[in-house]
Amino acid sequence: MAEPRIVLAGGGTAGHVNPLLALAEELRRRHPGGRLLALGTATGLEAELIPAAGIELAELPRVPLPRRPSMDVLRFPGRWRRAVAAAEAAISGTGGEGKADAVVGFGGYVATPAYIAARRAGVPVVVHEQNARPGLANRLGARFASAVAVTFAGTKLPGATVVGLPLRSAIADLVAARAADPAAARRNGAAALNLDPDRPVLLVTGGSLGAARINGSLAAAAVDLLATGAQVLHLAGAGKDDDTRRAVHEVTAAAGVAADDYRVLSYLDDMQHGLACADLVVGRAGAGTVCELAALGIPAVYVPLPIGNGEQRLNASGVVSAGGGVLVADADLTPEWVRQHVAPLLSDTARLRAMGQRASAVGVRDGAARLADLVERVIATGNRL
Repeated sequence: MAEPRIVLAGGGTAGHVNPLLALAEELRRRHPGGRLLALGTATGLEAELIPAAGIELAELPRVPLPRRPSMDVLRFPGRWRRAVAAAEAAISGTGGEGKADAVVGFGGYVATPAYIAARRAGVPVVVHEQNARPGLANRLGARFASAVAVTFAGTKLPGATVVGLPLRSAIADLVAARAADPAAARRNGAAALNLDPDRPVLLVTGGSLGAARINGSLAAAAVDLLATGAQVLHLAGAGKDDDTRRAVHEVTAAAGVAADDYRVLSYLDDMQHGLACADLVVGRAGAGTVCELAALGIPAVYVPLPIGNGEQRLNASGVVSAGGGVLVADADLTPEWVRQHVAPLLSDTARLRAMGQRASAVGVRDGAARLADLVERVIATGNRL
């Protein structure tokens, strides 16, 4: 295969950007002379992460579909035309780059104009859907895509091939490190966070913005969690760490318990260190979280986001059904539930080990390679697979 020119479209959230970057890394490894271009907005997460990865970013206007009557309804047609025109110029290579061999879309605001532009330009489209319940952009793109890739087997898109989630490089490296020497990987992660690798570690996270229910319920049960002998690393989210730290101090002080082993941070930039030594995770059930924990073989208590279209519950259903995790509704995650379920689980080393093995059994560790294979086959054939 001649070195390809591939356009990648996706942005807005880490759920779109991280798999895009993982695929880009795999494609660059396979085709060092190939050319990659990413389509994104000037304000999304991609505006920072994609150029930082050494990939050219072509900016498209952000064109959300108006959900209710407003002035945005009147502005939408013009914005839409400009977005499609910009995408078509990038895909067609009107600046002399040559027409793209394929467009790979990951959903989000920029994916829809990219799909339409690719169809107009006669360039094959590959769609990758991260969530168990597909978004609007990928439902549209899947109608005429040459290939449709999905993370979860239950995702309802026509002609879908299950490839799993392309793992970001830090997690892919940790997967390899744990496979080579799990004890060393654990020691290195614990050392980076000043934790004791010989004691259990509970990692609590509600994402970069945190989750009030998770923060409040886990903090209120701090005494019981610490009584297991575990260390707790609680990532409370931006601006929520002080309140969470205060809540932990209040309940432990009232019980006369030292809170040194219950550490509260706002966020952890190097999340791989926390995952390297975590025996159990309590967190949301975004596709990235579920897939990374399964790939690493880490058991989890999943607390799906209570708003939206219910996709997070579906994301976790496969690994939970396999016995690799526990699912609890946000409203049911009370301090008492944590005391009755999370604390005993932390103390049960054999059960944690078994859950980790079951999670690993359904985890996909080569999603980027599988997706790259699909893209290469589409370029080679130019037809629906």
